[in-house]
Amino acid sequence: MREPRGLGELTEVEDPAWPLLEEELRTAKVPVEVPAADPARAAATLLQTQVTVRSYLGAFLFRTGGALVDDGWLRVYGSPAVHNDRRLPGLARVNGYPDEPDPDWRPAAGLVVAHDVLGGAFAVQGGTEEETGLPGSPGEMVYFAPDSLRWDAIGAGYGAWLSWMLAGGTEEFYEGLRWPGWRDEVPGLTGGEGLSLYPPLWSAEAHRDLAATSRAVVPLGQLLGLGRDTAVQLDGTDPGFLGDLPGAS
Repeated sequence: MREPRGLGELTEVEDPAWPLLEEELRTAKVPVEVPAADPARAAATLLQTQVTVRSYLGAFLFRTGGALVDDGWLRVYGSPAVHNDRRLPGLARVNGYPDEPDPDWRPAAGLVVAHDVLGGAFAVQGGTEEETGLPGSPGEMVYFAPDSLRWDAIGAGYGAWLSWMLAGGTEEFYEGLRWPGWRDEVPGLTGGEGLSLYPPLWSAEAHRDLAATSRAVVPLGQLLGLGRDTAVQLDGTDPGFLGDLPGAS
């Protein structure tokens, strides 16, 4: 097994991604809030993740506390201070990282890098489909869709996906999953809250008339747990790990 790279090897690189990523965050086509990073947590997260800051993932983890994209509809995880105004968890917390960097620890299937307000989960595929049970190729972004209760491959890596979301891709990606007035409901939520819809998002009733659903603010982990449990009950297939947040199973 290769020795883990030290912090200097991960951060002292040519062509770091941060200048370009910072510009994309600053000029995003949708509202974006970026909490400050906690330096100690950022270093520990980067060491465990073992990606360099030449990558968008490494730069994002090391330089930001995450991002609330499109008024908080999408929450992308970085390395925030434990106590931050929007209560946005860090990538280490969401993925159950060990307290100290451990070279033998690996995510069970994919690295969960973001959630949306509906309980959808974005992950980086951690191996082949045969190894992880997730679709797509190693390093490809995959999405657990709360309206279909299954994982889908996105066809892009983390950097291209993040750039697309910041450039307004949320409008295209969530077409048919937003209702009139959603922008009045979402910005007031914290990074640990989501919206539970009734009838549920996967139901025929919700598909026919999303605007007619009632919506309640719930812990995001509760939505993840419900999505996983419902997938098992309806399809007999466990989608697996969707993120380690309070209420998730």
